[in-house]
Amino acid sequence: MSDSAPRRDTRGIVDPAELLSRVRFRRHAPAPELRAFLEHYWLMDWDLEEPYASHLVPHPSVNIVFQRYGPLGAPAGSTRASAEVSGIGLGLFTQKLEESGRVCGVQFRPGGFRPFAPAWPVSTWTGRRVPLTEVFPDAGADAGADVLSPDDDHARVAALDAFLLARGPAPDPAADQAMELVDLVRADRTVRRVSQLAAATSLSARSLQRLFSSHVGVGPKWVILRYRIHEALERAEAAETAGGDPDWAGLAAELGYSDQAHLVRDFTATIGVPPTSYARGLSAP
Repeated sequence: MSDSAPRRDTRGIVDPAELLSRVRFRRHAPAPELRAFLEHYWLMDWDLEEPYASHLVPHPSVNIVFQRYGPLGAPAGSTRASAEVSGIGLGLFTQKLEESGRVCGVQFRPGGFRPFAPAWPVSTWTGRRVPLTEVFPDAGADAGADVLSPDDDHARVAALDAFLLARGPAPDPAADQAMELVDLVRADRTVRRVSQLAAATSLSARSLQRLFSSHVGVGPKWVILRYRIHEALERAEAAETAGGDPDWAGLAAELGYSDQAHLVRDFTATIGVPPTSYARGLSAP
């Protein structure tokens, strides 16, 4: 994905209208030298009167996350700040937000993180959130302060650019191939099985598995299934906006499920409620 503009969709966010009504959320493009490897930067600030829990069905992407809970300028001890590498989340991610805070994140393209941390397969971080210094030992305490302190978005983006440009990316043809294959899965809804993805490449299913493990962090089947759930979430939200009900049976067929029951099973396992219940929750006052 070589576009300079960040994507505008809300795929993966559970009930995005609710989230966007409570926090300031925006995306920014990174420096041109980084755009081949990153989806975007994402910035979020909030000042809440009551706690709120946000929910996300993670993309097959690694994130670097700088976060601060508590108001800027508050006395030491009354705020919490951290910087971490967040590997691909395998289940629903829930984050409780309260009072005030700020997050500045880097979302890498699936396959785009390995050139910045070439010493480890990306699967090392899957399902884990580890301190930034575990992956980048030279990242001092100032890295978080440089990113989180500015009130101006452009200054935060410049700090994120500087952090990444100081650490890569290293040339990696396998990362380029992995990114291309995930893009194919995301864009081409006819790719519904690993065998179809293998047929579109010169790789065997086993070689695909090794490539995805080392450079994406999860297997190709997992990526296909995750993008199906993102599509189902987006369809439910679009149907609610239009004042109708999603055609779950039609969507199941379109996404390559053998029947509606299989879609319901995957959706429920990921989101925690069946798709019809989720859709009803979106329309509730």
